[in-house]
Parts: sequence; C-alpha cells; structure tokens
Amino acid sequence: MAVQSSFKNMTVCLFAICIVCSSLLAGVYALTKAPIDAAAAAKNEAAIKEVLPETAVTIEEERTVDFEGASYAYNLAYDEAGNTVGCAINVAPVGFGGPISIKVGFDASGVIWNTKVLSQAETPGLGAKCVEASFSEQFKGFDPAQKKLAVKKDGGDVDAITASTITSRAYADGVALAVKVFQAIAQTPMPLNE
Repeated sequence: MAVQSSFKNMTVCLFAICIVCSSLLAGVYALTKAPIDAAAAAKNEAAIKEVLPETAVTIEEERTVDFEGASYAYNLAYDEAGNTVGCAINVAPVGFGGPISIKVGFDASGVIWNTKVLSQAETPGLGAKCVEASFSEQFKGFDPAQKKLAVKKDGGDVDAITASTITSRAYADGVALAVKVFQAIAQTPMPLNE
C-alpha cells in the first residue's frame, strides 16, 4: 500500500533530507578544515618571507595592533644577531571587486621592501593585474618619506594599471595605510630597533 501524500509526510521527508545533507556537509567540513587551514598558513608564511629582507632569519608569531579603530596583523623579523630587520603587515583595501588582501613588507627604516597580494576578486584582465610583477614591482624600495603613495592621476608616484584606476588607487591606499600602521608599530613600547 502506497503512503498517502500529506503535509505531515512531506515535512518529515524534508526534515530527514535536511538532516542527512547537514550531516554530510559537516563531515566534509571536518575532513577538509585542517588541510585548508594548513594551506592558508603555508601561503601566509611564504608571503611573509617574500616581502621581508633576505637577512630575516627569525620571524615572530603574528601580532596585532589597533590603528584608527581597526586591528591589523603583523610579524616582526630578526637577523641572526637578533636585530630587527623588518615588519610584514596585512591590509585589505577595498578595490573594484571587493577587498584586496595585501601583505606589505618593510625594512627597519620604514622603506617598503616588497608587497604581495594574498587574495583579490578584481576584474580578470584589468584589476586582477595587480598581482603581476609589472605593477607590484614599483613598490619595491618605495620610500614613503621621499615619494607619494598615490596614483599619478592623483598627483602621486604610482603608475596605475591601464583601465583599472580604482584597483590601482585601492592598492596604493592599502600600502599607504600599511605605512601608517608601521609607524604606529614603531612607536609602541616594543620599537623596531630594540
């Protein structure tokens, strides 16, 4: 004898399907969480090494600093003698397609050593070019005390990506924010030149 279709039967079936699907999703999440976290940590560590001076042999665990109502993660780096040689700071300015997560590395004097995009959702072929060396290389050795961190269209010293002024502005603004955060870190009770 076939089961009669009723509101009660449909509700019970739908509830059972939801429980099974939720259990499967929870199981997949539990299985994949550790490898995803490990991959993200490895990507972050590789980015830290890429944006800091080669003399950095010891990199501290991530710290945070509060600046203008927001919290920023950073890592200090030391040479073999224990001298501070750099600092890597995470910033996430908002570009055309959303936040652009950038790691900005400084040497101990506050000159930008390098930058690295960790994630972005900019327009492919346009703003997504912010990850290419042709754009990011201009920030290597950039001394914010000598140059202005803004696109040339706004009176600065940064060459914008063709047809992607919004992304270029966001990137330059993010690096400029990292400079301010670096200056705040340098003034904390743990100065970079301990």
